[in-house]
Amino acid sequence: MAFSVTKQRNFWWTVSALLTIGSILAMVISWFTIQAPLRPSLDFVGGTRIQIELACAKKNNCEKALTTAEVQAILEEEGLGNSSVQVLDKYTLSVRTKTLAEEQRTKLLDTLNEKIGTFDPETGQIDTVGPTIGQELFRSGFLALLVSFFGIAVYLSFRFQRDYAFFAIVALLHDVLITLGVFAVLGLIAGVEVDSLFLVSLLTIVGFSVNDTVVIYDRVRENFVNTPELSVDEIVDNAVSQTLTRSINTTLTTLLPLVAIFLFGGSTLKYFALALIIGFVAGAYSSIFIASTLLAWWRGRSHRTKILQA
Repeated sequence: MAFSVTKQRNFWWTVSALLTIGSILAMVISWFTIQAPLRPSLDFVGGTRIQIELACAKKNNCEKALTTAEVQAILEEEGLGNSSVQVLDKYTLSVRTKTLAEEQRTKLLDTLNEKIGTFDPETGQIDTVGPTIGQELFRSGFLALLVSFFGIAVYLSFRFQRDYAFFAIVALLHDVLITLGVFAVLGLIAGVEVDSLFLVSLLTIVGFSVNDTVVIYDRVRENFVNTPELSVDEIVDNAVSQTLTRSINTTLTTLLPLVAIFLFGGSTLKYFALALIIGFVAGAYSSIFIASTLLAWWRGRSHRTKILQA
């Protein structure tokens, strides 16, 4: 018996609507909380980021864990009260603040060493990005995302038809919004920041998701030609059933290395991998349950309209 997605399409649409609305609400709450839909990293807003770790090899240096309140109090004394402070683990500290000159950075590090404990100079990282570079990076990434959506719409319009392209874009927006929503929540709860790699992950998600949708749409088009006696819903259901194993296998084999990167890839790649995991799962879901069912609904509606007008 063929797997039917069209019979329960209202359920799939409701799930997606709730996830999408929740994502938008999360970004709105984030906007009112931190004046940004997602918590931006140094890549986008500019400034200086200092990441340092206590030298636990030194006796009695790691008797107590770091606290954000303690560090924030020191920063306020130094006139840096607007800085963002994160304790990455018990003994690793990340401070993001306005752009600091070399003398200011040295003074701040000396103060932290004096009042908190000795930090290991070998593991410390200091990055400085100018605000102009950060804004340009954001604009370039956002433009790349828009161009990719436009290019996909044009390509699908020529390869298939305009309604195919429209519903594929709806599915892509669904995937991107859900990924953005999850990271908006993570930014509010865990202080997770989005950087230039996050933009790369969004572009990758768009490419993966549209590829899955194209495979299903290609089979739908073939079935319209090969089995014209069937209803639109039956044609779409058959297309999904015929490509379901391929979609599941592709998604699972892609997720396995991403999960490994998330667990063992280190802090730099951890959230990049997480964004891809969320987006790929959302993309597989939307290709099967959203893009296909929307097309079936629209084609069925158009077919009924033609019959009534005949």
